[in-house]
Amino acid sequence: MHQEQTNQSKPNRLTTYIVAAMILGILVGYLINTNASPEFIKDFAPKIKLLATMFLRLVQMIIAPLVFATLVVGIAKLGDLKAVGRVGGKAMIWFISASLLSLTLGLILVTITKPGVGVNIANADLEGAKDLMGKTKTFSLENFIEHVFPRSVIESMANNEILQLVVFSIFFGVALTAIGKKGENIINALDSLTHVVLKMVSYVMNLAPLGVFGAMTGVIAVKGLGILKTYAYYIGSFYLGLAVLWIILLLVGYLILKNRLKVLLKRLSSPMAIAFNTASSEAVFPKMVEEMERFGCDKKIVSFTLPLGYSFNLDGSMMYMTFASMFIAQAYNITAVTGSISTQIAMLLVFMLTSKGIAGVPRASLVVVLATGGMFGIPPEGIGLVLAIDTFCDMGRSMTNVLGNALATAAVSKWEGALTHAHHTD
Repeated sequence: MHQEQTNQSKPNRLTTYIVAAMILGILVGYLINTNASPEFIKDFAPKIKLLATMFLRLVQMIIAPLVFATLVVGIAKLGDLKAVGRVGGKAMIWFISASLLSLTLGLILVTITKPGVGVNIANADLEGAKDLMGKTKTFSLENFIEHVFPRSVIESMANNEILQLVVFSIFFGVALTAIGKKGENIINALDSLTHVVLKMVSYVMNLAPLGVFGAMTGVIAVKGLGILKTYAYYIGSFYLGLAVLWIILLLVGYLILKNRLKVLLKRLSSPMAIAFNTASSEAVFPKMVEEMERFGCDKKIVSFTLPLGYSFNLDGSMMYMTFASMFIAQAYNITAVTGSISTQIAMLLVFMLTSKGIAGVPRASLVVVLATGGMFGIPPEGIGLVLAIDTFCDMGRSMTNVLGNALATAAVSKWEGALTHAHHTD
C-alpha cells in the first residue's frame, strides 16, 4: 500500500515542480522583457532556451531505442500476424476517425469565429517565414513514400523518424516471431533493453522543470505578455476549438473506460504538463509508455499503439493545421479558399496525408501548413502572421496530442480485453 502511495505521489510531485517552473519562467521572462535593453534580451533569450534544448535533446536521445525495443517485443509477444493486424486495424480506425474529427472541428470553428478577418498583415514575421520556407518541400507522392519507408534504419534512428522506425520494427518483429525458438534470446535482450531505457527516462524527466523554465523565460523575454493581447482573439478561438475537441474525446473515453478515465487523467497529469510547457508531444513519449503501462494497459498493446499514434494520431496538430491555414486565407482574403466548401474539403484530405509523422519537429505543423497551403494559393509569407504566437498555440496542441494518444491506447487495450487494474511497479 505504501509503495502504491509513493508511486501515486511521484507523477504529481513532478507536475507541481513543472507548474512552479512555468510560473517562475513567466515572471523572470516578464521582468527581463520590461526592464532589460533589446541587446541584452537578444543575447539572453537564446542562452536561457538552451535549458529547454538540453532537455528535449536528452528525450530525443531515448526515443529511437525505446520505439524499436518496445515495438519489436510487443509484436513478438502478440504472437502472430493475425493479432498484429487486428490490433493495428483497431488502432487505425480510431486514428482516422479522430484525425477527421479534429480537422473538421478546426475548419468549422475557424469559419464561425473568423479570427483572420481584418488582421493587420503588417504584423507578419517575414524573417521567420523565410526561415521556415527553407525547410519546406512541396508535398508529393515521392516525398510521402520516402518519409514512410526507411532507406536505412540507422538513418531513421539518427533523424528520429518515428514512422520509418515503426515500419522497420514491424518487419523485424514479424520476422522474429516467424523464426520461433531461435529468436527468443533477442526478444529477451530487447525486453531488458526496454527496462534500461525506461530507467533512463526517469532520470531525464527529473530535468523537465529546468527545460520548462528555460522555454518559458525565453519566449516571454522576447515576446512579452503584450503579444498575447494582440492575438488574444486568435488564440482564444483556437483554444475554444481544443476545448470542444477535449469534451468529445473525454466523452468517448468515458463511454469506453467508464470510471477508469479519472485514473487515466491522473496518470497523464505530468506528461501533459511537460507537453504543454515544452510545446513538444515527443518530449513525453518515453514517459507515456511508462504511465500507460502503470495505468494497466497491456504492455504489448502500448508498445504497438503508442508509436503508431505518434505518426497517425496527432489530434491537436490536426486541428491547428486547418485553423492556421484558414486564418491566413481569411487575413489575405483568399475567397477561393474561404468561400469554397469543396476546396476546404480537399484541403482537409491533403492534410490527412501530409501530416503523418510530424511529431518529432517542434513547429512541424507550420511546415505542413506551408507545404499544403501553397497547393491552394495560400501565400507562404502568411505563415509569418501566426509564427509570433505559434509557441502559445503549440502548447495546447501538444497537450491535446498526448490526451488523444493515451485514449487511443487505452481504448485498444480495452477492446482487446487486455486492460487490467493499475499495477504499480517501479
